[in-house]
Amino acid sequence: MTKRILIIVTNVGEYERAGFRTGLWLGELTHFYDVAERAGHSCTIAGIDGGYVPLDPESLSHDVLAELGTDRRYADREFMDRLRDTPSVAEVDAADYDAIYLTGGHGVMFDFPRSERLAALLREFHESGKVVSSVCHGACGLLSAKLGSGEHLVSGRNVTGFSWPEEELAKREQVVPYSLQDELVERGAHYSTAAVPFETHVVEDGTLITGQNPGSAKAVAEAVVAKLG
Repeated sequence: MTKRILIIVTNVGEYERAGFRTGLWLGELTHFYDVAERAGHSCTIAGIDGGYVPLDPESLSHDVLAELGTDRRYADREFMDRLRDTPSVAEVDAADYDAIYLTGGHGVMFDFPRSERLAALLREFHESGKVVSSVCHGACGLLSAKLGSGEHLVSGRNVTGFSWPEEELAKREQVVPYSLQDELVERGAHYSTAAVPFETHVVEDGTLITGQNPGSAKAVAEAVVAKLG
């Protein structure tokens, strides 16, 4: 049976503290999308503000594009045109979807946690028993999400997301606005990482599924597909 998955992407294309460019990490979209599509599910891509979705330049390097067919998607004009004019989170309804997936790229560190509408969507998905998932920095969207009780959605939950050692290895520790790892822990999450930075690591806690880094997107998708049945 076909399920509908809402994929959220950033509309932020640069850091606030430096002139580095950022945006969506393309593989975190394509690796997930490919698995969901092969499973027969439909995906809708929505931005925080809607409209154009900037791409992190580093996600377009030759070696990174070659991973798991990202280069095939990048060469697909019809697919890439979906990122030219996305609907905004204000235009989508949680009732129309069975799962939500938060992509990463450093841009999400800025617009995801500031979006009251995204926080409301995440609460609606979670309290309806639907799948809430993220990969890498996508977990920044979970930081502002609270349940109807006022408790943080991640409080007491097992989660992962881009780690601080990975920020240091990526040489972004001086320009990111905060440590995602620390912020998740501060909200009561039980945070874990892979034994080695950038290894695939996925954590499932009921209908909450999170992946640590870009290389975890495919595994997150497989876990979401399995959860959807």
